[in-house]
Amino acid sequence: MLYIFDWDGTLSDSTGTIVTAMQRAAEDLGWQRPERDDVRNIIGLGLPEALRVLYPEIDAATAERLRALYSEHFLAIDQAEPAQFYPRVMDSLEALRQEGHQLAVATGKSRRGLDRVLTRLKLDGYFHASRCADETASKPDPQMLHELLLQFGTQASQAVMVGDTEYDMEMARRAEMPRIAVSYGAHTAERLHPYEPALCMDCFSEILAWQR
Repeated sequence: MLYIFDWDGTLSDSTGTIVTAMQRAAEDLGWQRPERDDVRNIIGLGLPEALRVLYPEIDAATAERLRALYSEHFLAIDQAEPAQFYPRVMDSLEALRQEGHQLAVATGKSRRGLDRVLTRLKLDGYFHASRCADETASKPDPQMLHELLLQFGTQASQAVMVGDTEYDMEMARRAEMPRIAVSYGAHTAERLHPYEPALCMDCFSEILAWQR
């Protein structure tokens, strides 16, 4: 079985870092800081797409300034207080590996950002494959899932997408792939249930009891 995981809000408890970094970036431009829920709503999208949703009228030059400021703040916060995995994530991933399953990541992070955090966590090479928003289409476009399926030579029915946002669920639905939601991430369980996930987990370890 191929397990494909979102990163922020699913494996990593980094939603607070994302919110604070975006709020500080907006303040650097002299803007009112965006509401916490408004930032949480865009988590999971690629950064360019996220900025267009958060600030629909933003021009290209200002968007680039905001992107750079956000990245600077995110890196500074993450270096000072690195985001940790949610409870039971690492031991559950290891159990899946021991069962012989393949593990992949499909994330709205940039390749540079994902590689940096994997190196910090000493997880280089731990996942069998990954796709990032800046090297393929952003969620909810299913392209990154299609690419992973092609890489592993497997069918959508033999894979599952695990995520915390509507973008994860919609991406998997478009790919006709089973999906598992988590209730503790950026989007509430009430927002995820309409996408008919096979399971909605309150704790990551519940994935081990999922009947495949």
